[in-house]
Amino acid sequence: MEFVFLAYPSCPELRILSFLAVSLVYTFIITGNVLIVVSIHTEVRLHTPMYYFLGSLSGVEICYTAVVVPHILANTLQSEKTISLLGCATQMVFFIGFGSADCFLLATMAYDRYVAICHPLQYPLIMTLALCVCFIVASVVIGFFLSLQLVAFIFSLPFCRARGIEHFFCDVPPVMHLFCANSHTHEHSVLVAATLAIAVPFFLITTSYAFIVAALLKIHPAAGRLRAFSTCSSHLIVVLLQYGCCAFMYLRPNSSHYPKQDQFISLVYTLGTPLLNPLIYTLRNSEMKGALGRVLIRNCLSRNIQ
Repeated sequence: MEFVFLAYPSCPELRILSFLAVSLVYTFIITGNVLIVVSIHTEVRLHTPMYYFLGSLSGVEICYTAVVVPHILANTLQSEKTISLLGCATQMVFFIGFGSADCFLLATMAYDRYVAICHPLQYPLIMTLALCVCFIVASVVIGFFLSLQLVAFIFSLPFCRARGIEHFFCDVPPVMHLFCANSHTHEHSVLVAATLAIAVPFFLITTSYAFIVAALLKIHPAAGRLRAFSTCSSHLIVVLLQYGCCAFMYLRPNSSHYPKQDQFISLVYTLGTPLLNPLIYTLRNSEMKGALGRVLIRNCLSRNIQ
């Protein structure tokens, strides 16, 4: 059994234009996130919990986009835009798994900022390297556990004869439109999985920031308060982008999904958020800008010597 993707443009000129636009965005995503990972790995002064989490987030987003974007690029130029049943299930497992890991990593980053601001003296004792590794591994493991459970449930259900998916890749809402069985129970299972992967981490983030705001209000010098808040503002922007799009896509009934609207939203969290994350975290962080500059200078000097 094969599925056919129906969301791609049929006009040759539009296909070429879409291919060039997506290729350009994808190049920026990979370049920005790879530079962040390399900078954090090579710069000793960035070997702190906050940057370990940021590097892990960039690594997850490299994998997250690699699951679907090369497939989108290939389908844009191909005449037959098909995918096998097993290929669709595999793509969905990795896409949801890395996306869920992304959400849990954002929650761990919020906890890191909470400890740094609310318990600064105990921060080195609490946020040890071992705990950071545990948080990162747990984020990935829990993300893929939820993903495997959800995808196994979805692909155990009967599909109708219609093979057309009104989307660019195998995402949960458009695939669920192809069910022949009663979808209410299936919708509830998706909502439960989405709640665990989206709503629970978001609740932990809001709780962390509630304590952070309460602690910041106790800081009397305005300059100190602004400096402390600036370390959290970049993370808040990323959280709002990521969770806003994901909640809109997954935390609503299947009957309220509209193909064109969903296609646009999916492009935002598939291409837009991974593109903006490196920009937000680097342009608003002087240490990251300095580290990126040193990495680029070293690369240029090594090429000149060669």
